[in-house]
Amino acid sequence: MGNYGLNYFGFQATNNMQILTQSLIALVAVIHIYIVYLEMFLWTSKKGMKAFGLRDKEFAEETKVLAANQGLYNLFLVFGLIWALLSEHQAPALFFLGCVFIAGIYGAYSTQKIRIFYIQSIPSGLGLLSILATNFI
Repeated sequence: MGNYGLNYFGFQATNNMQILTQSLIALVAVIHIYIVYLEMFLWTSKKGMKAFGLRDKEFAEETKVLAANQGLYNLFLVFGLIWALLSEHQAPALFFLGCVFIAGIYGAYSTQKIRIFYIQSIPSGLGLLSILATNFI
C-alpha cells in the first residue's frame, strides 16, 4: 500500500492517518463495487429497482443497457481507487476521490435525491480531507 508521499514540510504523517486515508479509499471502492453490481446485474430486479427508485419494470427493461454502461464507468472508478490504494503517490487518490465527490454532488442535484450525496460525496470528501490533512499534520 502506498504511503502517498506523506512527508511534507518536515512532518511525517502517522500510520494512523495513513490507515484512515486507505480505509476511506477502500470504503469508497467497496461502495462502488456494490453500485456496479446493482447497475450491471440487478437493474431490473426488485432490489435494483428499489435502490434506484424505479417504479416501472418496463422502464427498467428499456434502460438496462444504459444502466450497464453506467455500471462500467463506475467499474473504472473502482479500478482507479484500487490503483490509488497501491500507488506511492497522492495523485490517483485525489483524482478518483474527486471524481466520485463531484459525481455525488451532480447525482444528488440532478435527481433531487440527497441520499446520493450521502452515499458518494460524504465518504469521498472525507477521503480527500484525510489526504489534505495528512499533508499538514
